This record gives sequence, structure tokens and C-alpha cells, in this order.
Amino acid sequence: MAKALKKNAAAEATAPCGRFAAGEDPAKRGQIIDGAKRVFLRMGFDAASMNDITREAGVSKGTIYVYFKDKEDLFAAMVEAEREAFLAALRIILAKDDDMETSLYTFGIRFLERLTDEKSITAMRMVLGVRERMPDLCSRFFRGPQNLRTVLHEYLVRQVAKGSLVIDDIDLATGQYLDLASGSFFKFRLFGTMPEPPSQEEMVRVIRGAIRVFMAAYSRHDESVIARAPL
Repeated sequence: MAKALKKNAAAEATAPCGRFAAGEDPAKRGQIIDGAKRVFLRMGFDAASMNDITREAGVSKGTIYVYFKDKEDLFAAMVEAEREAFLAALRIILAKDDDMETSLYTFGIRFLERLTDEKSITAMRMVLGVRERMPDLCSRFFRGPQNLRTVLHEYLVRQVAKGSLVIDDIDLATGQYLDLASGSFFKFRLFGTMPEPPSQEEMVRVIRGAIRVFMAAYSRHDESVIARAPL
């Protein structure tokens, strides 16, 4: 049935010159992903159906199957679209000509805000709930080719090359900063012991502490131990 719908939709979407071919319209793809995001967050992965997504996105089921082969593929595409937008914003932060501690501070705050956001926590719980039945989905969610570790790792490589940091194992240092920045908030939020995201004041306290520890371990200059991150 899905193949027939996809074939009919593809035939209808074979456009004349100047229009997108079937399955290649980025606006239509984004429309489907946005609708799917609302459905998944409202209903959860298992309860959501392609019919629900069809209605929410305002497209035919045949059109959805032109762009995505199944619900798992659509969920993964939604996650990847969110990840790409977030990572692009973090790259801009780390590309600015700020002093290192300011960059790490801004990066850390954005990371912690995203990590503890209700939508992020809901998505993680959904994926963990189906990990045994759908290991590929779990892998795509947590191990994208471009992820948070990649972005921070690239930044630290640049700082070591400039002589601002002395790090023998950059991969280890990357994980250490992310662990320091997440504090215990992520585990508390994921397991439901913290019903609301931490306050801005708490996030600032954790990130400034993370920078102090990180710079004490890896800064070339002793005087950089005390973080000068803005409030």
C-alpha cells in the first residue's frame, strides 16, 4: 500500500520545468517534519501514526511516503534537522573572536539549556523507550556524524594549535567539559526527579564552575584558572 501511494504521489509530483521533482522540495519536507514534530511530542513515538502526521502536516499520505519510507525514518529526519540547526548555532558561537572563556561560557549555557529543555528530554525518553526494538533509531539519535562532541572537539583543536591550551588527549578533554557542563541536571531531568529545567542562576553557577575546572587542567597560563565568564 505504501509503495502504491508513493508511486502515485511521485507521478503527481513530477513537475514541469521550474518546479521541484518528487521528494526534493525542501519546503514540503520541512512542512512534513514540522507536523511530525508536533505529533511526536504530543503523542509519543509508539502512539503516533502516519495518519496523525498526515493530518497535522496538511499533506497526503502518498506525499509523506515520497519523502520518508516509514515513521522511523521520519522521526530520525526530525531529530537530524533539529541537531543540524543547533550545531550550526554552536559553531557560530565558537567561531566568534571572543576570548576562550567567554566562548566556553556561551557554548556551555546554550548546551545546558538545550540538554534540559522539555522537548529534548521528551525526545530522549521516546528513543530510549524503543531502543530494544529499534536499535538503528537509537544509534541515529545519539551518534550522528556531526554532533556536539564534534563541534567542541574542533574548537579545542584550534585552541591547542594556537597555543592557548595544552591538551594531550583532546577527545578526553571534550567529554570532560561536556560532563562538567551538564552537572547532574541531565540525569535528574531524564529520570523525572527534576520536573522543571534549572534556573538561569543555577546554569550560570554550573557553567562557571565547569570553566574553572577545565581551565585549571588545560590552560597554558596559571592566571586563567579563575573564569572571567560574564554573568
